Amino acid sequence: MAKILIVDDAAFMRMMVKDTLNKGGYDDVTEAVDGADAVEKFKEISPDLVIMDITMPNKDGLEALKEIKGINPSANVVMCSAMGQESMVIDAIKSGAKDFIVKPFKPDRVLKTVSSIVG
Repeated sequence: MAKILIVDDAAFMRMMVKDTLNKGGYDDVTEAVDGADAVEKFKEISPDLVIMDITMPNKDGLEALKEIKGINPSANVVMCSAMGQESMVIDAIKSGAKDFIVKPFKPDRVLKTVSSIVG
């Protein structure tokens, strides 16, 4: 079973993504509250997939993405962004993100993205 790390500063968003993943059969889910926490948890658990918000305090998702890719260049990272953050999404893809999910997201879109990356 795939290990998934959810990174978002909003507890509500983490809960929604985790519930969606659990309903889709993904049970090994860890949470991080910001980019700095994400990098630490990534080192700790070596997840198969990271689903990460872009806009967060302490260290934003783009900084964390670059650090994670520095640790493991083949890391699978999917970025989450609100509508209207197209330039950030482009930066994320250029920095190595596999895909992005626009908030508010649809659960089937999340599961489709996850299954296309980790099966």
